Amino acid sequence: MTDGGAQDEGADDEAAKGTPQHKAADSEAADSAPSDEAAQDNAAHDETTQDEAADGAAPDAGTAAPDAGTAAPDARTAAPAAETAAPDADPTAQATSDGDGATAAQLSEAEAELLAQQVERERIERRKAEKRGPIDSGAKLRGKAADLLAAVRAVESGQKPVAAVFGEPERAPRRPAPEPVRRPQPAPAASPAAPAPETLGAVGRVLADGGAPDTLAPQITAALGEGADEQLRSDPWLLLRVGGVRPEQTDGFARALLGAECRPDDERRGRALTGWLLEQAALAGHTALEMSALIAALTQRGVPDAEEAVQSTVAEGDALVFQDVLDPTAPAPEPAEDGEQAEERPVRVLIGLERYALAEESLADGLARLINSVPKQDGSAEDWEQAAVAAQGSTAELVRAVAGHGLVLHSGGEASRAEPAALLGIAADLGLRAWAATHTPGGRDRFAALRAGEGQESTGQGQEGAGPDASRATTVAGLLSGVEGPGRDADGALDLDLLVVLDAPQLDVETAALLVESLPDGARLVLAGDPAVLWSAGPGRVFADLLAARVCPRVSSRLPDSGPLGELVSGIGIGELGQIEAPGKEVVIVPVRDAGEAVHRTVQLVADSVPRAIGVPPEQTVVITPGHGGAAGTRVLNAALKERLNPGPGRFGGFDPGDRIAYSPAPGRTVPGTVVKADADGLHLSCSGLPVVVAKERVEQCVRHGWALTAHQAVGDRWPAVVAVLPGDAVPSLSRAWIYTAFGRADRHLSVVHGVEQALPRAVAEVVAKPRTTRLPLLLATQVPATG
Repeated sequence: MTDGGAQDEGADDEAAKGTPQHKAADSEAADSAPSDEAAQDNAAHDETTQDEAADGAAPDAGTAAPDAGTAAPDARTAAPAAETAAPDADPTAQATSDGDGATAAQLSEAEAELLAQQVERERIERRKAEKRGPIDSGAKLRGKAADLLAAVRAVESGQKPVAAVFGEPERAPRRPAPEPVRRPQPAPAASPAAPAPETLGAVGRVLADGGAPDTLAPQITAALGEGADEQLRSDPWLLLRVGGVRPEQTDGFARALLGAECRPDDERRGRALTGWLLEQAALAGHTALEMSALIAALTQRGVPDAEEAVQSTVAEGDALVFQDVLDPTAPAPEPAEDGEQAEERPVRVLIGLERYALAEESLADGLARLINSVPKQDGSAEDWEQAAVAAQGSTAELVRAVAGHGLVLHSGGEASRAEPAALLGIAADLGLRAWAATHTPGGRDRFAALRAGEGQESTGQGQEGAGPDASRATTVAGLLSGVEGPGRDADGALDLDLLVVLDAPQLDVETAALLVESLPDGARLVLAGDPAVLWSAGPGRVFADLLAARVCPRVSSRLPDSGPLGELVSGIGIGELGQIEAPGKEVVIVPVRDAGEAVHRTVQLVADSVPRAIGVPPEQTVVITPGHGGAAGTRVLNAALKERLNPGPGRFGGFDPGDRIAYSPAPGRTVPGTVVKADADGLHLSCSGLPVVVAKERVEQCVRHGWALTAHQAVGDRWPAVVAVLPGDAVPSLSRAWIYTAFGRADRHLSVVHGVEQALPRAVAEVVAKPRTTRLPLLLATQVPATG
């Protein structure tokens, strides 16, 4: 890589002069800060209202869920350092429930998406009634796991939990794939009504009595529903259901309301902490936690009888317990002779929140349906083979795999997107209704441009223009909400024959379940993406789990990413950070001594050096940094960049017309845009050429300045120029996946503001993504045989 120094970039020698001094990050929560950015991306929606990241969660247990810590945002009184230690928090990863009060007949994309998710929740509630018995996914249990299941049965019968031994269930025969659940396309509906003033007032009085701010009243009311004030007064630990509230704050609230009756061993406290730890684990990407990890975390939080707290939570239906055989493919043990007990297969006991557990099971069922079913016969086998021969290379492999299978995985870098683009053209020529879905609008537009080029070589229909409809490209959110894409048929399924999902590593279990269940019978699904990028912001690691499960064809692209940037990023993907030749200054290293100098150099690069030396204007350059907080996080960098590039008073929530923003309409999604104006209706934005109006009460939760982003906010998009900022306090946040993702957002030029010294090559070589606890591989193994 090229050492840019001061002279290469025309840098001012007075690097630190004129730079405002920023407080150093506090060390609270640093020990438990995760390097897996998915937790922070999903947690930061609360951060915009409570403003800081929490410093403890399920990973406090030590080994089983190390990256669940600091996932939940804290109240405004928390130490700002938690944000630096907890990288890449998406500012709006928790959807609000109060809406913007609009009564328009036409749904916005965000509203339609939330409505689709609400329909999915109702479906999960219906499934809940079917899952009252023990889950036959493992063998008989003893000890703690058996007590847990016994607790559920005993509570239902009115008895106390007793020790019991469950017989091993018979191995279930392979069953045909279930029919998909058909949901109607979301219809326009009025926004949910705001809580009545008297309801908010009653909740506010309870909060005031406990010493909590009454500004939490709307969130409490949304979380608890009818009678929220009475529920909260009878169980003060329900306050923990509000995003951003910490256990120690809830304990103080309970002491104020209950007085001497408040005890550490209170059953209500144990249940609340159990649910909270499982939520933190979900924010960190886990769909469930191992029993031992959960008990250790509860013990660390001062719960005297952690096992009893878990039992109570399961008995109340707030969590589910699973016993999973470690090797489901192993043969059942031989029956014992002479009356001796048969040998048991090893199992692991997991505890999970119902919404994620059922979403993961629904996803496994839907994937098994695709794998086990015969795709719709569109075009003859000879036609598919002729198309494959004409395509050649890994594109031909992809075409042949899609011809005969309902589910196909395709992996590769940025250049590999040409292969799904070619596949869509071939499918259209064969008469299939084929669509592609991306994670972001920017990714959709890039793929649409790629399809327009491919369309010149295709004889298929639908290439008249370069828009999303002409290119058959949409976003995943727009596809599910019905705002974009082909719409749905009379049965509620997506009206298509082939769906290619790009950026597949960004699919969490809930979104993936919605997608798979929306596919009609006989449809083909291709999940395509780069397995080296950061995983999804939500729970699960769907793409990685499927690659490891080997239950369907996997096609690895042989198209390399070209140029110095492609060479650099490809090397990072295999753990190597080598020297590259960059004759056109495609890659420049700018060393800095401290965070203040990093901010100064970053502004200089964006405003002066990159436009002059590379020819990329500031509006086409993005800054990527590990976290929102700290002395060189997105807050500080955006403030400095705004002062230089678009100074103004920030009269509407800190924003002015012309400001670059990052808008997050739903958890785990960030859309870059600009501010157009502000009026009584709210903040008017332009996002990927589309107008968006954010109500005033939602601006703080949904909108941040967007000159500087985190890597999770930037994933799925690319810019002509990227400035990656690596201040010294970012070392705990660096990983191979983070560096690969951040550096890989650049199309033409990458400047690295480098203040971490040898931590950069060490992170590339040694720091891999932290594991996530998921059940999808096991659930698939019981329904679909591995293909090798």
